[in-house]
Amino acid sequence: MLGIGAWKQRLPHREDALPGRAQAIAPPSAHHVHGRPLMPEAFPGSEVLQVGMGCFWGAERKFWSMPGVLTTAVGYAGGYTPNPTYREVCSGETGHAEVVQIVYDPAQVDVDTLLRTFWENHDPTQGMRQGNDVGTQYRSAVYTSTPAQRAAVEASLRRYQAELERAGHGRITTEVADAGPFYYAEPEHQQYLSKHPDGYCGLGGTGVSCPIGLGRVE
Repeated sequence: MLGIGAWKQRLPHREDALPGRAQAIAPPSAHHVHGRPLMPEAFPGSEVLQVGMGCFWGAERKFWSMPGVLTTAVGYAGGYTPNPTYREVCSGETGHAEVVQIVYDPAQVDVDTLLRTFWENHDPTQGMRQGNDVGTQYRSAVYTSTPAQRAAVEASLRRYQAELERAGHGRITTEVADAGPFYYAEPEHQQYLSKHPDGYCGLGGTGVSCPIGLGRVE
């Protein structure tokens, strides 16, 4: 018998997902923190990485002021429903995760630096939840846009897994996949903690440092 809330931790099948809609949610024209556009197309030569760390409000704040990060946006990815709403994603019936889209200049910041921030600022061993936030939309995830990014993610996962095990933690459950469509979240969710500095942030790491660049673990 499933426990209370267990249904929220099961990804739907494609055929059971909500149908969504053809109309996309339009992002704001300017980032609330630095005023630059939110869309990658505004930054020729940039690269894009999408990360899920639980509630996307707190996750986005970890990246928007990092040197080399050109812009950030929150949205939905990894599922089936086209152009979902926040309410639909929270229903658990879209398959999507809440993610941060990071647009960065690879000449100014390398993907390993972004990944260190990703690994160290949430608990990637919790499955379909993050802290008290329970549901498939809160799963740990990385969606890559280049083969080099994918290789870097897989290498960093192996290294961090070894450190987590040494500290007594379990197996990493992070979903690693090539990026599919990214659907912008509603404007009120973009840079939420800049607009509401005292707003909710459920982000919390394991306290284990990620040894990216400190040696290889095969």
